[in-house]
Amino acid sequence: MPIQPLATAARIRRPICTPGLKSAPGWRLAAHGPALDAWCYHPQLADVIALAQAVPQATIVICHVGGVLGYGAYAGKKDEVHAAWRASMAELATCPNVSVKLGGMLNRGAALNFRELPAPPNSEAWATAWRPYVDPCIELFGADRCNFESNFPVDKVGTGYAVLWNAFKRITAGCSQSEKLALYSGTAKRLYHLD
Repeated sequence: MPIQPLATAARIRRPICTPGLKSAPGWRLAAHGPALDAWCYHPQLADVIALAQAVPQATIVICHVGGVLGYGAYAGKKDEVHAAWRASMAELATCPNVSVKLGGMLNRGAALNFRELPAPPNSEAWATAWRPYVDPCIELFGADRCNFESNFPVDKVGTGYAVLWNAFKRITAGCSQSEKLALYSGTAKRLYHLD
């Protein structure tokens, strides 16, 4: 059963998991101003591409680096999944109205099965696990179309808040000051009209 949409004045978050996206409330709302947070899994990114192309005036934000899956039917297929995800993200990046939230990777099981580890991973381990997903997003979309997110309290199942942000700082150590400003605050301020 699909999750029902949750609408707010500023955004709408809903998994895009059913055919017929053009009739979804998010499609209609996207055409009228507020940012649309598109929360979906990587096999559903084609729906977001269709939306972005059909409603170019919409501001669309892909949540959780595009929801890369690493369990169930996708378990043990990390390279294949990564290639499919990256191809979809590259196509999305050609849509200037699409941005990406960098985070929320913990509960997808795509990068690191922290549940099987003897101790919680530190920020260096998380940075190593997430870099293959964060770096391509920044490369494809640019820092001005990416922003970090915490996804707390969900991320609390496998990491602490400080460890999470320290992992992001490790990933962006080589970025310029202007790129860091965009990634950590500027892009979000612009997308969600927070000034």
